[in-house]
Amino acid sequence: MSLSKHVDPDELIASLRERGRHNHRSATHHYVYGSRYSAGTEVPKFKIPKLGADPQAVHQIIKDELDLDGRPNLNLASFVNTFMEPECDKLILENIGKNLADADEYPALMAIHARCISMISNLWGVPKGETAIGTATTGSSEAIHLGGLAMKRRWQEKRRSEGKSTEHPNILMGANAQVALEKFSRYFEVEPRILPVSEGSHWCLDPKLIRENIDENTIGVFVILGSTYTGHYEPVEEVSKILDDYEKETGISIPIHVDGASGAMVAPFVGAQGKWDFKLHRVHSINTSGHKFGLVYPGLGWIVWRSEEYLPKDLIFELHYLGGTEQSYTLNFSRPGAQVLAQYFNFIHLGREGYQSIMRNALQNARILSKALEASGWYVCLSDIHRKRGTWGDGHTGINVMGNVKSLVLNDDDPIAYNSGLPVVAFRFNDEFRKSFPKIKQASVSTLLRVKGYIIPNYNLPPNAADVEILRVVVRESMSVDLLDTLIGDILETTETLMKCDAVDLESLAAPRNNRIEKDVQSMGKHGKQPHKKGGILKTTC
Repeated sequence: MSLSKHVDPDELIASLRERGRHNHRSATHHYVYGSRYSAGTEVPKFKIPKLGADPQAVHQIIKDELDLDGRPNLNLASFVNTFMEPECDKLILENIGKNLADADEYPALMAIHARCISMISNLWGVPKGETAIGTATTGSSEAIHLGGLAMKRRWQEKRRSEGKSTEHPNILMGANAQVALEKFSRYFEVEPRILPVSEGSHWCLDPKLIRENIDENTIGVFVILGSTYTGHYEPVEEVSKILDDYEKETGISIPIHVDGASGAMVAPFVGAQGKWDFKLHRVHSINTSGHKFGLVYPGLGWIVWRSEEYLPKDLIFELHYLGGTEQSYTLNFSRPGAQVLAQYFNFIHLGREGYQSIMRNALQNARILSKALEASGWYVCLSDIHRKRGTWGDGHTGINVMGNVKSLVLNDDDPIAYNSGLPVVAFRFNDEFRKSFPKIKQASVSTLLRVKGYIIPNYNLPPNAADVEILRVVVRESMSVDLLDTLIGDILETTETLMKCDAVDLESLAAPRNNRIEKDVQSMGKHGKQPHKKGGILKTTC
């Protein structure tokens, strides 16, 4: 008979509490642990408390709970920036209450916003004679939706002018597309034509499949400069040529929106294979995340159109608000202005030279990690930034595909010498390792590294390649050489530990399910709020 059983911690704690233990106070504040007088008062979780609490106490309570989160610097799963200079932290705090939507009230903030748009459009090669237009957003998701909407509206306007139907618009993207691109299709009623990825297309949009999937109802193509799976850049110039040929044959012009959430702030400083920006006339708009390789804290995206003509006028609202007149073409209205100032701070503080140095360092560290993993003989990298330009891995054998150990030595720190891409290392057990240790689950590497504090995800490639599991590390600015050395050692030590485990130990390492959020929602039900699930999303009814 098994002695194990499920124990609900909330129910257990509640059963141990003495009824009437806490006396109600009429004071403005009740005392809790953080005030150094009482650690016995229960912290409110699901209802606003009747009485308030001392701010010091509230700070301490929330701070203690947040200690359960991972450390941002060791969150190697995320592209989002986690470090800024102390002077910029101060600038943000000084302006944290400013609303970017209040143009008349904060004219200096709006002037800096305009300067950022000018700097970014210049960075992305807007041709002379073109007047770029753009805006800050809350992130790349909003920016992508705006880019897609502009393409849809222009397609509709053209179809109406020709007396043709505006029903059944479609847009192309690879199966590796981030969920924001699919959200655009669903939210704005555009058929997503999601093209399968493969090893031959480097797990990205396959240009060979584009011609057979476009037609007169295609509003545009999303091309990703930096896949979140493996860091590869999709071939924007090649896609552009295919669309040029299609226009010559049919007279139908199909634009490109470049999703440069990460890559549009990497490629300008270290180069890329082929053109990808506004130097290609077919690229109508580009977005990026200022809070990724723009090196700003979370909450900032950018979108720029190459010219005013590519932002349809019916997407622009003229507002007479708070005593002034302003134009708005974002999905959100009120949004923080401090991040825009942080972006401007970085542009001025770092300059092109600073950004170039940071991106080169990140790529160099990512290459060292990639080479070290393959040199172990246990792993193979599906990312290719550590391979000489034009040389690609097969995603299976790792070290053998490079020929010999000598070829693993990094003898050139110029990023142009290597395949272009994001500083991302996507890796997996190689075929030899899996044959030798079939009982070791790759997810166990992620689980054991989490014990050491690292957050390194293990997940499947897009649907048609879902049988391939990868571990992925994003190398950001904050990945120092010392931390990199420690990370390499910890990955190899963890792998060796798994190799020495017996079958029972390996079975116990099955990735534990994190029920914390769902358990809190279920607890809401016990307090009079009934949770329910719909479409895989947890929701609550009030």
